[in-house]
Amino acid sequence: MASVSVGSGREAAPAVAKLRALVRIPTVGDRDPAQVDHAVFDAFLAELRAQFPLLHERLELTALPGHGLLFRWPGRSPADPVVLVAHLDVVPVVADDWRRPPFGAELADGAVWGRGTLDDKGPLVTICEAVETLLARGSVPARDVWLSFGGDEEVAGTSARHAVDELERRGVRPWFVLDEGGAVAGGALPGLRVPLAVVGVTEKGVVTLLLRAEGAGGHASTPARMGPTARIARAVLRLERAPLPARAPAPTLELFRRITPHVPRAARPLLARLTGLPRLLTRLLLAAGPEAAAMVRTTLAVTTLSGSPALNVIAAGATAGVNARVMVGDTVAGVVAHVRRTIADDGISIEVVERHEPSPVSPWDEAFGLLESTTAAVFPDAVTTPYVMMASADARHFTRICERVYRFAPLRMSRAQRASIHGADEHVRVADLLDGVEWYRRLLLALPGGDG
Repeated sequence: MASVSVGSGREAAPAVAKLRALVRIPTVGDRDPAQVDHAVFDAFLAELRAQFPLLHERLELTALPGHGLLFRWPGRSPADPVVLVAHLDVVPVVADDWRRPPFGAELADGAVWGRGTLDDKGPLVTICEAVETLLARGSVPARDVWLSFGGDEEVAGTSARHAVDELERRGVRPWFVLDEGGAVAGGALPGLRVPLAVVGVTEKGVVTLLLRAEGAGGHASTPARMGPTARIARAVLRLERAPLPARAPAPTLELFRRITPHVPRAARPLLARLTGLPRLLTRLLLAAGPEAAAMVRTTLAVTTLSGSPALNVIAAGATAGVNARVMVGDTVAGVVAHVRRTIADDGISIEVVERHEPSPVSPWDEAFGLLESTTAAVFPDAVTTPYVMMASADARHFTRICERVYRFAPLRMSRAQRASIHGADEHVRVADLLDGVEWYRRLLLALPGGDG
């Protein structure tokens, strides 16, 4: 494994300093391009070049709109290349309860702290450092390796689409694509003592809706029944009481099959039986809390509400934002129809603000097996398994040119660390960062026909 014993100077490893330099640059994205600080992104790209000179000197580089980068590392064969994906933008810092400055990149308690250390500058550095060190050794991969680094993933931008367009223009059909997503997750499930290396073989779709009701408005002293705010409130309650149907998709069933040998012995017969009874397993997951329930159904969350701008004014219009994460097997159109049917109010308009369908399910075949064997070499205590990724990533765009699109960052993450993504106190442990570098080195050297 890549991690070394305490006191051996691992905090002085080059990858640590490189990550800290990149985290200090606040590459915060915005859905409005006019609000993006392009100078900050330019500074990040310049720093990336300074930190990884061989990568920039020896690989072919195509700059893409949206501060995206597409590198080609020519291998001994251009056939069946692989694509490694990461992104350089981060979400804003909205919480004020950080223990350390979010863009300070402080090195403390054996970890680098700051926005992006997990999502996604840490994984970006693990890829770049693995390639940089292999280039220094004169390694040549068995097949072409492409590096696609997007600049606007957090705002559902176009950078990754431009990368796919460029690859498609060149006739590139990857053997597999690997983006962020899962991790080596500790405390993943109750009663499970081993970490799960969860590899996303699909991701939920997303549809964001804006519900709007309009009325006369007026003075708060003379309210009329069922004004805009009341109708929106009724619609929200109706959605809360009418969840979409649930079912356990194939990757979820496979996950439970793979963890069965690792749960407490007394629970193994029951869990083995449940994996053969998907309806019963689905019911149990629904009862196990919101995190488990999200594994088996399309979720609907009302995220924003607005009405009158003043306490003594009746709103002439009220809105509610609804964010749905669409389960594999469901469709965006089906979700919109469910919302319309459930709120049962023709006076409420429904605007689709954002939409993309669930991704196709990638197979867990030879390519998946390579990820699994690499993980077993670096994280021997972890159980590798496919799963359905709840969030969305640039990976979804690559399904246009590749049937094997996987989502996995080779970093150990505790439950608290996973909660810190897009939250406060995001950090990556130094040992885990270095294990991530080793994971990518092993992966690149193990490509079929390679020189490793």
